[in-house]
Amino acid sequence: MRAAPADERSLLNRGGGALIAVLFAAVVGFAVLPVGRLLLAAFLPGGVFGLSGFTEQIMSRAAQRAMFASFESATASSVLALGVGGILALVLAATDVRGRQLLTFLFVLSMLISPQVAAVAFLSLTGSASPILNTLGLAPEPGSVNPLLGRNGVVLVMGLHHAPLVLVVLIAGFKRIPRGLVDAARIDGASPWRIVTTILLPLLRPHLVGAALLAFVAGIGNFGIPAVLGLPVNYVTLPTLIYRRLSSFGPTIIGDIAALGVLVGAMAGLGVIASRMALRAPAVLIEDETRLEPFWRLGRSRPFVESVLWLVTLLVLVLPGLGLLAAALVPSHGMPLTASTITLEHFAEVLLRQQVTVRAFTNSLTFAGGSALFLACLSIPLAYALARRTPRIVGIVSGVIEMPYALPGIVLAVACILLFLRPLPLIGQSLYATPWIILFGYAARFLPVVLKPVLAAMGQVDPAQEEAAALDGAGSWRRLRDIVAPSLFPAAAAGALLAFLFAFGELTVSALLWSAGTETVGVILYSFEEAGLASQAAAIGLVTITVVAMTMIVLDTARSFLPEGILPWRV
Repeated sequence: MRAAPADERSLLNRGGGALIAVLFAAVVGFAVLPVGRLLLAAFLPGGVFGLSGFTEQIMSRAAQRAMFASFESATASSVLALGVGGILALVLAATDVRGRQLLTFLFVLSMLISPQVAAVAFLSLTGSASPILNTLGLAPEPGSVNPLLGRNGVVLVMGLHHAPLVLVVLIAGFKRIPRGLVDAARIDGASPWRIVTTILLPLLRPHLVGAALLAFVAGIGNFGIPAVLGLPVNYVTLPTLIYRRLSSFGPTIIGDIAALGVLVGAMAGLGVIASRMALRAPAVLIEDETRLEPFWRLGRSRPFVESVLWLVTLLVLVLPGLGLLAAALVPSHGMPLTASTITLEHFAEVLLRQQVTVRAFTNSLTFAGGSALFLACLSIPLAYALARRTPRIVGIVSGVIEMPYALPGIVLAVACILLFLRPLPLIGQSLYATPWIILFGYAARFLPVVLKPVLAAMGQVDPAQEEAAALDGAGSWRRLRDIVAPSLFPAAAAGALLAFLFAFGELTVSALLWSAGTETVGVILYSFEEAGLASQAAAIGLVTITVVAMTMIVLDTARSFLPEGILPWRV
């Protein structure tokens, strides 16, 4: 984003005190207060600084086992994600395979599906009760333990779920490699494999490290997959331990979950910082006007490579989706899927008949849609207030705003509970156990998602019209309303839809914040799976996938109105 000269900034900042106040309130309210309250509860219990309670909690046997399980599953799954996502990125960015855009769309769709939905999908595909395996006569003995339950299943599903994250990061790295380097190597007679090993991989090293660390961070904070696949066999990670502790309510529960929340946040925070340092390494990539294009002609091997790509797609998305569909279409869990057993009763049950599921879908649409709409409206003045600041100020403020998004959702939920458990000053009302605490959690978590495309669009706004309006005496709010906001609206709408994608069906935040009457789709799906209602859980999961896919299609259709690089599935 271009930094305005000092005199231009002075002119355009005229009357901008209210905008700065809005920016300050957003930063403090959505980032500083929740994180600060969590730290106070962990290190200043009762208002007195002390490390004994924090140390005692994190050194407990349960916490140590959960920390090891979190580190173990996050590390192993990040290695798997790096391998799968790295190979996919190389093939899609460097070779002449066909259908790369559709493949990328499907891979990213698998990532945007809620983790607990992915876990339920894989469970529906395997085990003795799998309708598909029963139909094919391949199901294990009745009563046998599903092979995906436990550590190995958590690692496998988490690794496949986070592989698209690695893909997106590496595709961005490929886009920064100048085409001239590859063209020069080809003129010198270098083979495609030599170009990959001697040019591309060294230049992509920061992105490889950053992608692996981001997959590790995602694994540390993942709640849905360890909850569905780990808790039934007592494989407990830190997020699921926090969930268990909060469910048990005791006299020391607040201090306990605050300490565990800080521990999870510290592990994730170190990973985020390390990944950003890797991605901001000294510039080994040279920017120029021509980005890298596919240069590896596969020739006769192209059909084979394409078959492997679609096989991976089948494994990551299609087969689990078919497992969900089969589980939702049979009358009861474990029956084979045949023409005579197909039924739509479970869809009718969860969408029309059961009050709790209908309410959950209504709540998720309301919470996700309401928070996305609020953030779209808020992001425009925030981006405008940041636009005329120096790059250093923008970097600091953006980093603070991104803290709740970088933290695992379960940690943010703990922070929200601590912040709103007591009645608020002046109004004397508590937000705990109300819909407002979920809305606040969503707004705090997904503000960076909405703000990023709006800031990118703000960087493309020509300040000439603003300067003319300022010279005519128009204040900052008038310029924002009449000149800036119309230009930023498409980016704000895109950011809102992206936030809706993440919020609808999520579980990590709402798992701790919901109460009777405020159940969300993610909470109900997990509750049904835990209660053994696998067919109804599968129906809920399929509806969630449909909503996510339709939202992605709407965004993709409107891509011509959006700043470049906003949609992660566009290669």
